Amino acid sequence: MTTLLAVAADLVAIIVLTFGVYFPRHRRRDLVTAFLGVNIGVLAVATVLGSSTVGAGLGLGLFGVLSIIRLRSDEISQHEIAYYFAALALGLIAGLGNVMNVLHLSLMALVVAALFVGDHPALFRRHRNQLIRLDVAYSDESALRAHLEQVLGGQVTAVAVKQIDMVNDSTLVEVRWIAGSGHGRAAGRLGPQMERVNAR
Repeated sequence: MTTLLAVAADLVAIIVLTFGVYFPRHRRRDLVTAFLGVNIGVLAVATVLGSSTVGAGLGLGLFGVLSIIRLRSDEISQHEIAYYFAALALGLIAGLGNVMNVLHLSLMALVVAALFVGDHPALFRRHRNQLIRLDVAYSDESALRAHLEQVLGGQVTAVAVKQIDMVNDSTLVEVRWIAGSGHGRAAGRLGPQMERVNAR
């Protein structure tokens, strides 16, 4: 009965996390499959291991091995890594627990709630992080900041120059900024001076 309760709790938690929190916000279908597969797989293995005396140690080892395999197989963003580890954690909490009590249920709910709040669109919604390539080679950081603020239409909080190409006259820079109220209009006026490489 305890095992069935653990499985039910895990299924509810991963369904809420995947279909209630992650997919409506990010719409990446391949990671839905990954989250569900990893969670159910870890739950199944952890349930079997939990019945033995070495279950906890092997479970933690499984957590590490699966993390290395998954994170080396494809490039995923930081928030997606958080969802991935949450799916692993939910499976381990449900599978390795000898009893499914209030503490276990609360921890599972806490994992889901943490992702719900931490990845909420309203949280720091004006803050941006982006990798940008400019078609001008900037060696003066002050001039670079001023240009980025003018083009992005917001307050630049941090700039990290990744590459300056004097031959092809370009600058690759990672910039963090706070978008202004006219961010959408400013983004539409980027023109040929800036190529957005990656946005987060």
